[in-house]
Amino acid sequence: MISNIEAKPTNQLLPTEYDRAEQKFIQLLETEDLDSKLAAQLVSASEFEKALNQAIETAYIKATENDSAHLFLQRILYRINRLKLFWYDDLRHYTNERSLYLKKVLDQIEEAWQKWETAQFDLEEYQQIDDIKKALCDRFNADVDPPVSADDLFYRDRVTETGYRRLIAIGSLDGLVEASQLSRTLGGVGNEVHSVLTRLLIEEYGGGRLHRKHSSHFTTMLEELGMLSRPEAYFDLVPWQLLAVINHSFLLTERKRYFLRYIGGLLYGELSVPATFRNYQAAGERLGLSTAAMSYWNLHIKVDELHGRWMLDDVALPLVEQYPADAWELVFGYDRQRFLSDRAGTAVTKSVRQAEQL
Repeated sequence: MISNIEAKPTNQLLPTEYDRAEQKFIQLLETEDLDSKLAAQLVSASEFEKALNQAIETAYIKATENDSAHLFLQRILYRINRLKLFWYDDLRHYTNERSLYLKKVLDQIEEAWQKWETAQFDLEEYQQIDDIKKALCDRFNADVDPPVSADDLFYRDRVTETGYRRLIAIGSLDGLVEASQLSRTLGGVGNEVHSVLTRLLIEEYGGGRLHRKHSSHFTTMLEELGMLSRPEAYFDLVPWQLLAVINHSFLLTERKRYFLRYIGGLLYGELSVPATFRNYQAAGERLGLSTAAMSYWNLHIKVDELHGRWMLDDVALPLVEQYPADAWELVFGYDRQRFLSDRAGTAVTKSVRQAEQL
């Protein structure tokens, strides 16, 4: 029997209380045979559940701008979602990967989170788009080479080594396991779309050669700067907005019903990278990094221009033909990914600027 997680306390919690609740959750994650021990009341989840319910009420029901609540929820989601990947670590870390209790926690957070996020979009408006192909092409053309923003100029012309280090420390959470969620969409029947997605994954993974894997280039950049290259080494620096991007990708790739939304988001992700990374590349050059250390930026600037075109011409547009009644979800997925990415970019830049003021 899974413990009850329905009660909704109303008192605001302090950041330290959320931190303590997260530590309690980590203890639950590491408890052997968690579900049985909860049912037998050999372990308690009450302190964690109190914080969980309060955070959901604060962040998603009352929609309070409370970074501590948002961060707590996204960190809990991430800790559950990462169990879907293999990290070449102690096998006992996966003892609860199929726990019904963890699934219930995941579902409870995701249900409230997704309602809150989706409420910021008019789904009926997407369903009424007459020409889906034109909508996608218009977005592609607008975002592949966007106007230079104030944040772009900050990275290109002014970020210091301190800020640059903060940038790649935060980015390492995703950069060191790049394209992992994409891999979870490739099982099943083969066709032309599937083949393009497979080719995209193979390129991200360096054709099976570790030194060519894109994450290896990120490792090189970290090591040249004398930074830790261990995955998740800088987890505590990652703002909730970026964790939300990662958790969103897990959610879409784990639910085949949302495949079109994932593809729309992946289209935006691939086509938008070169414009962003050019500013990081310029910052690295100005700070005197070696060519090897900047190979992560250089590689993506080169290949993601091609990947973006693949995603539009060979994946998204053919899927419009295959799923005419549901093709609006491609556009919705695109816009939602752009919104999440912009929000995360703003939060990361705020952290980078704060690092420079320390």
